[in-house]
Amino acid sequence: MNRLNEKYTQVVVPNMMKKFGYKSVMEVPAVEKIVINMGIGEAIQNPKLLEEAVAELAQITGQAPVITKAKKSIANFKLREGMPIGCKVTLRKEKMYDFLDKLMNISLPRVRDFRGVSDTSFDGRGNYTLGIKEQLIFPEINFDKVNKVRGMDIVIVTSAKTNEEAKALLTEMGMPFKK
Repeated sequence: MNRLNEKYTQVVVPNMMKKFGYKSVMEVPAVEKIVINMGIGEAIQNPKLLEEAVAELAQITGQAPVITKAKKSIANFKLREGMPIGCKVTLRKEKMYDFLDKLMNISLPRVRDFRGVSDTSFDGRGNYTLGIKEQLIFPEINFDKVNKVRGMDIVIVTSAKTNEEAKALLTEMGMPFKK
């Protein structure tokens, strides 16, 4: 069992039960999965960029990404339906906790001028979305081997019913929200 999972069971669950008045441990919201998505629009002209992005995402998450394909054709972007334009990874259980721990304690503090993440990026159903402008904040990425800076979207899916429950859960787990 890793650090964050232990913290969740021993610290977060009792605090959340007190704060929201849950009767059962099973009522306490938990992080269900984390989806990391990289959209690579330039992959239309240069398919090699997609391979590099897939390799980097695999390095960061420790899991092989799935290549995402375009759902519709868009003539202005020279895009046809079914063309590969990105990649994503869904993390659950151990790998999810490892990634979240690394994100909150190592990667986010490495962002330039970091003052905390926005607390308005909840979707109303207890899920939190975070955009990252560059993959260089992750310790696994070798700065010298990067030929293009890419961003990614990180969606943290929780079992919380409301935004306030999800925010309380992530705050307890150590997400650095803006003060």
